[in-house]
Amino acid sequence: MAAADLGAAEWERSKITNQDLNLLKKLGITTKPKAVCFPSEESYPAPPMGYRVSFVDHLIRGLSTPIHPFLRGLLYVYGLQLHHLTPNSILHISIFITLCEAFLGVSPNWALWKRIFFCRRNGSPNVAYNIGGVVISIRSTADYFDVKLPDSVQGWRKRWLYIREENDGCLEDNIPPFDGAEKILRRRSWDAEATEEERTSTESLMARIHELQNTRGKELSGIQIIVYFLKSRVQPLQARKFPLWKYTGNEDVDRLSVDLEVKDLEKLVRKITSLSKKDAIPSSCRVKPYSATHALPKNHPNLVSLPPLPEDAASEDTASAQSPPPADSPKNKRKRGDVEDSGTSKPEEAAPLPQKAAYDPYLASIISSDDDEETPALDVAARTSMSHTLVISEPRVEGEESSPPQQNIGASTPPSSPRAPSPKRARTEIVSEPTLQLSSSSNLLMEDPVIKDLLRIGAQFVGYREYANKTEEKLAEANDRANTLAQQLEQSEKARKKAESDAIDARAEADKAKADAAGVEDLRKRLHTAETSLSDHIAAQSAREEAIRKRLTTQSRRFVARTAQEFQLDEPANDSLLDALSLLEVHGSEAREGIDQAKAGLSRLFPYFFPKKEEPATFLDLAKCFNPSEDLGLRVRHENMKVAVENTVALVAHSQQSIDWSKVGDTDQIEQSRWRSLIKAAKPNTRKILAYIGIRPSSTPSSSKPEV
Repeated sequence: MAAADLGAAEWERSKITNQDLNLLKKLGITTKPKAVCFPSEESYPAPPMGYRVSFVDHLIRGLSTPIHPFLRGLLYVYGLQLHHLTPNSILHISIFITLCEAFLGVSPNWALWKRIFFCRRNGSPNVAYNIGGVVISIRSTADYFDVKLPDSVQGWRKRWLYIREENDGCLEDNIPPFDGAEKILRRRSWDAEATEEERTSTESLMARIHELQNTRGKELSGIQIIVYFLKSRVQPLQARKFPLWKYTGNEDVDRLSVDLEVKDLEKLVRKITSLSKKDAIPSSCRVKPYSATHALPKNHPNLVSLPPLPEDAASEDTASAQSPPPADSPKNKRKRGDVEDSGTSKPEEAAPLPQKAAYDPYLASIISSDDDEETPALDVAARTSMSHTLVISEPRVEGEESSPPQQNIGASTPPSSPRAPSPKRARTEIVSEPTLQLSSSSNLLMEDPVIKDLLRIGAQFVGYREYANKTEEKLAEANDRANTLAQQLEQSEKARKKAESDAIDARAEADKAKADAAGVEDLRKRLHTAETSLSDHIAAQSAREEAIRKRLTTQSRRFVARTAQEFQLDEPANDSLLDALSLLEVHGSEAREGIDQAKAGLSRLFPYFFPKKEEPATFLDLAKCFNPSEDLGLRVRHENMKVAVENTVALVAHSQQSIDWSKVGDTDQIEQSRWRSLIKAAKPNTRKILAYIGIRPSSTPSSSKPEV
């Protein structure tokens, strides 16, 4: 199953960054007024008048307008447009032109190119690319430089722009007109090989390349060639006033900008090659290139061999010498040697071949998609009685337009453009026939100039008749094609309206997305505010917990200081706040138990100290009763002493003794020693009296003197 050709669907809106713009400015590509035009909103290239489609990655690899004749010839012979070539292919061409002009001292050589390079289709098994659909590759048999190109250039198809078309004085278009939907057809010229004559003429160039690669201490590499043309600030693929072997340095007229800074040069080299940041970038070439200061040796040969250009490919004198040979067919229908080769090192020396029809390298080299080859058929007209001529017409390719037959076989008419080459035309050729047995009068008649003119006019008439018939056919084909184009135009108009509708819908979706994005941004801000508030709250909570922990610890220390009891937790939680709270609970439990016991004791003592008062309801009021300014214990003892004195007086009165109480009350007259001896003598009787009144005193000795 053939791979699907993306065609115009492969294009999308250009995405050129500020970094790309700065790079083009540094390289001097955008300094020329109106040299570059950037796309606006279109998703399919629509170059303005006088502009062509190109890519940023093509320009930084040596492309500029007007393009070099060698590149122009390659595009014509291979039947390609600029967007068909990959960036690595563009770099291959730049390196080759720089190698030829600066290190070999010759113009870019078409025969040498065929010995080194060939074209192949680029794509996957399911998709055939249009942008970058053709890759220029090095032949496996070629002894050429290892250029170290990247395997893939990411995103280069999206960085397209318009470059100003400059004809450089040519009548033909310098760059093929853009057609983004044109399918790529493989041509026999893609795999054209050099003839024996070309191989012989380019042996010295191949030997020089081998010498440049393998001279010890002076090895030349592909990276050095890239560094050289980037440092020289001359675009190799631009049509220049002077070749590189006449390069004059900073004052050269073909320079686009001043020297690049070292960091910019190294960054650009790594961008277009596979070198990494660890690989060193050579600062100069080990081989001194040819220039104005290093001129070519005397009698240095310059082998001229250019691919056929649109204006000279139609010439019959060089058509057979410059036409590309057919590519090898996978089905081996015929050998390569059965067809003409595709050029010589000296096309001006090729002799015309009158027995062969003119060969158009652009149209007759098309191969079908499955690479099958077909032998061109010859339409032989009926032989007329007026002349010994055959009218031979080449096979007509679909979609071509025919031109009138030539009156002069040696004259050539250039095609209108590289993408519209010279159409097939009928021509007359004299073919040898069996000699007729004519009389002498007949011979004289045939030699008559008038008869010769009549024969020539007859031959032209046959050619014009053939041309008229083909013109009618072409006119019918043109009408069919016009109808097809009208249908396609109608379809395109419908597609345009649909695209506009889709664009409106997409714009509405974009506006909605912007609104959603604004809402998301507001939510993001609110979330950030909430996160900040939560963080502050957590910090405040942590500070509050730390303060509570400190207070709990302080209270625990105070409890320990007052009670002289320190407790340890049996199962700590390993949390400072919870552990401090647990200790506080233990201390509180201990304090509550002490308060209960104190309240019970004070309640029992209250009637003795305050016999005429009612016990307070709260423990604090009860405790305050026992903490007055006076000494409650002394007051009780005084009361007890009063009771004791009264009881003593009562006992004395009960004994019916006559006592002078005035003297007894005068205690100052009693000496202390006498008082003590009396108390001591009364103690045995005191116990009996106390037992009588129901009091059991403690063993504490009585005071020897009453308290005052």
